Parts: sequence; structure tokens; C-alpha cells
Amino acid sequence: MLNGLPYLSVGEGSPLVVLLYTPQAANPTGLARWSTLRMVRPFTKDFTVYVVNRPPGLPPTTTMPDLAAVYAQAIKATFEGPVNMLAISTGGSIALQLAADHPDLVDRLVLAGTACTLGPVGRRAQRAYIERARQGRRPSPALAEIVTESAMGRRLLKGLLWLSDSGQKDHTDAVTVLNAEDGFDLRGRLHDIKAATLLIQGDKDLVYPLELARRTVEGIPDAQLVVYPGRSHSATFTDKRFASDALAFLTDTRQG
Repeated sequence: MLNGLPYLSVGEGSPLVVLLYTPQAANPTGLARWSTLRMVRPFTKDFTVYVVNRPPGLPPTTTMPDLAAVYAQAIKATFEGPVNMLAISTGGSIALQLAADHPDLVDRLVLAGTACTLGPVGRRAQRAYIERARQGRRPSPALAEIVTESAMGRRLLKGLLWLSDSGQKDHTDAVTVLNAEDGFDLRGRLHDIKAATLLIQGDKDLVYPLELARRTVEGIPDAQLVVYPGRSHSATFTDKRFASDALAFLTDTRQG
């Protein structure tokens, strides 16, 4: 545990804190662990990568500032000085809040598939997930809407997502973090972020539309935006350019 937070650590060099969304407030296992380690592997030659998760059992009233404070406390207790951070999707929302509330803790910030608030499709899908979970139904089929705009694709995906929930009876922790993101809106606070910031976004992202990504970058002093044409939400951070673009920014001594 990293000051009480579940984490995976791999690589060598200065710390790179990675924030992702996972359904469970625990280290990923099985295929999820393999895909996570595969994604961060390119960063391990330059950094000691810490994939840090939220603690289980957070109060259902937890807000995004509350979540950011949890991670901020862990960073203060574990590392000397500000850290570099890589944050994806909902993890990016947490990182943006953290960088605004605790600007002394983040040096360089790479974001992917995220923005200063949810788009309407992403918000609708996440609220449907929360409602299904509260009804005791498998919640993941609600997320099919944010993966594809194809009606047939959504029908097929709903079945696969329904199966993916098998064996997971408690979705309380997922509901807590998604409910926190539902209330997340940093549009009036972006100027408080002092970290050198890069946002990588697909122009087909349905969760955080490109318009919101542009607004995010425009609000953060000297932030940069890289757009991957034709890429959806998840395809942005699985794109073969992603690691090299992120690393170029993180290791560029001219930044900051």
C-alpha cells in the first residue's frame, strides 16, 4: 500500500504517478493487470511507474476534491517534491482536480481521454451505470453508449459488458467514484493548474468531446493539445503514438 492506497510499481528512475479508472478499488488482476502493465511498459525505462488506485470503502458522498485530497496526502507522504503524472479518463478528472487544488505536488501532467467536465453522452452513460448498480442490476451494459455510436455495435457490446460483470456483486466503489465525477466541473478553476500540461485526445471521444478538451487546454496556462483524428475514447490511449508523445513531453528538459 502507498500510504493506504493500492498500487503497482515497476521500472526505475524518478516517480511517474499513473491514475486510471478501475471498477474495483484495488490493484487490477488477470487480463486487466496485464493490459495495465503493457500500457505503462514504455515509461519504465525513464521512470519508476506507480499505478495508484483509490482506497476501498470511501463514503458515498465523496466528491472529486475529496478524492484529490486522498491522492495528495499519499504523494506528500511518499515522495520528495512534486511528481510527474500520467492520467487517463476518470483518472484524468482526478488529476486535474489534484493539480488545481494542490499545484505544488504536480510537476508535469500528461492527460489522455479526459477534460474539465464530462460531456453529455458520458454523463448520461455514467448515470445509467450508477442507477443500474443501485437497482442491483449488472451496471456495465450502460457504458456501451460511450464506446460506439453504432446501434448494432451497442447491442453486441451490451451483452459482452453484461458478462464482464459476472462475479462482481459489489459495485459500491465504482458508483462512488463515478458519482464524484458526475459533480466534477473544473471550468472555472483551470487557471489554478501550474503544472506543465499535455492533453492527448481523440476527435471521436464520446465521453469527453473534443470541444471540452480544447476548452480544458485553453484554460490551463501554456497547456498543449495533441489530437488523434478518428480515434475514440479508448482508442486514444491505445494508439501507437500515445506512449512516444507522452514520453517526449515528460522527458523534454525544455518544458517548465
